[in-house]
Amino acid sequence: MSGGTRTAHAAMIGLAGATLVACAEKAIPERQIVGADPARGLTLIKAEGCGVCHRVPGLKWPRGGVGGSLDSFSSQAMIAGRSPNRPDVLVAWLRDAPAMAPDTAMPASGLSEAQARDVAAYLYTLDAD
Repeated sequence: MSGGTRTAHAAMIGLAGATLVACAEKAIPERQIVGADPARGLTLIKAEGCGVCHRVPGLKWPRGGVGGSLDSFSSQAMIAGRSPNRPDVLVAWLRDAPAMAPDTAMPASGLSEAQARDVAAYLYTLDAD
């Protein structure tokens, strides 16, 4: 390998390393849903029985564990480990998860678009703090 090739190779490795560091340091995007009401979202979560499967901060009972905890939901990069945690994707997931992932155990909810937006707004209040 010539000196120029080594220098170019080292520069590429340095750039790749810098890119990885930048990705690791990337802040979690703020997720706000304009016009949605987190308080109504929690009321809907209670009414829909989400706590039967999920541990939901704000619910004392039931404290389900089958669907996983929703603690720190806003800090999670993925929804159910498979879809990007973005408001539009979350609203679609909340309305009809099986349409997005046929193998999921989560049922379609029957929530309207506005109701799913309220539930999503509540979930985005659940951070690591």
